[in-house]
Amino acid sequence: MSFSAPSPAARLRGLRPDWLSDPKVWRTEILGGLVVALALIPEAISFSIIAGVDPAIGLFASFTMAVTISVVGGRRAMISAATGAVALVIAPLNREHGLGYLVAAVILAGVFQIVLGVLGVARLMRFLPRSVMVGFVNALAILVFLAQVPEMHDVPWPVYPLIIAGLALMVFFPKITKVVPAPLVSIVVLTAITVAAGIAVPTVGDKGDLPSSLPVPGLPDVPFTLDTLTTVAPYALAMALVGLMESLMTAKLVDDITDTRSSKTRESIGQGIANIVTGFFGGMGGCAMIGQTMINVRVSGARTRLSTFLAGAFLMVLCVVFGPVVSDIPMAALVAVMVMVCFATFDWHSIAPKTLKRLPLGETMVMVVTVAVVVATHNLAIGVVVGTVTATVVFARRVAHHADVSAAVTPDGTQVVYSVTGELFFASANDLVTRFDYATDPDKVVIDLTAAHIWDASSVAALDAITGKYEQRGKQVEIVGLNEHSATMHGNLSGELTS
Repeated sequence: MSFSAPSPAARLRGLRPDWLSDPKVWRTEILGGLVVALALIPEAISFSIIAGVDPAIGLFASFTMAVTISVVGGRRAMISAATGAVALVIAPLNREHGLGYLVAAVILAGVFQIVLGVLGVARLMRFLPRSVMVGFVNALAILVFLAQVPEMHDVPWPVYPLIIAGLALMVFFPKITKVVPAPLVSIVVLTAITVAAGIAVPTVGDKGDLPSSLPVPGLPDVPFTLDTLTTVAPYALAMALVGLMESLMTAKLVDDITDTRSSKTRESIGQGIANIVTGFFGGMGGCAMIGQTMINVRVSGARTRLSTFLAGAFLMVLCVVFGPVVSDIPMAALVAVMVMVCFATFDWHSIAPKTLKRLPLGETMVMVVTVAVVVATHNLAIGVVVGTVTATVVFARRVAHHADVSAAVTPDGTQVVYSVTGELFFASANDLVTRFDYATDPDKVVIDLTAAHIWDASSVAALDAITGKYEQRGKQVEIVGLNEHSATMHGNLSGELTS
């Protein structure tokens, strides 16, 4: 049997993205990108206000971030743009030193992200417990909802029926057809109603003026000195860490939703490249956006880089070419879309009574702590760090109780054998010293570690302390049963940890 090599044309077809050959994918990606672009406009303007910059700065950042990350990012269909978390980090720098320093910080943050990506910081994602991830998702849904509350407070009464109508359209329209994304239908219908009927409600145009031209590249207007570097570096590092954490968490969430894997290292480096490009175009930087990503992936069903690219491209087209039309979109339509995203994002199963009854109390506590800290600080990075630390403490306490010591004296009474079982590390080893009877034990003591494992220096120090207490009383101690790893660690550290 002979096999012929595929032709160059066949190999080329195998390398082509899905959207080049499937019209259905084309439609899904294009419409998904359009919906995201519409949702990005008020968000980018709001984040610009938080950062203290002109709305055009946030819109330019969203454009360059989305277009760049669609090419260099590691997670297909994920949306990156200007975000509130990044705006909060760099706002003080802009307030104290001006826009030039902010742009310089964005470029330096991109450099930091590339370095962190090369160093493999993305691999740390494996240490995030599921309870922290669930807390992250739930907190995100709550934050997105809370961000919509101002748009529903002290507004004309027609806003409320418009929001209800928008939600109803998004719930029932997919039962008729899924050819066109329901959020897009909702935005178009509500805009048509308000314009045709002349209903006076807050619109996108009320948020700020849309840019009328494309961004122009250039260098930040700052002195290139060591003093400038020391000024922007702390803000740049904070932005890099916050941006990477949010982006990698969002990428992991999209992985779970789509049942596909992504390159977290490539995403880390891609975020850095996108921020550098954004900085040179005078943008405020950004990272992955959970809300818009959920619109794109979960609501619209997009799965390729095309939707991410088009979200950025459509954003500029809508602002520059169709600015007057976009300005007429009622905020109620976009609020309805985001509220729908909140309900779709929140993990309702995690708070069901049946789930809470079966879940260990420690796991529930970690989730609650993560949610509480994120909502209180409005900072996802802080919440994830606190949640992970809490999970580590809970785990350490649980494992520490699994280390046990049992004693057996030989029939002739000349020797006692202590059998140690479990994992020996800082949490369990600290109590190990108190489990031995130094005064009344026979002159020969055997410590059997066959069923134990030494993980750290604290465990070796504890064994040295036990041996020392016996030797002070003239008794002989023998440690047996060490596995290869434990024997190596004990051999290298025993007797070297105290002066």
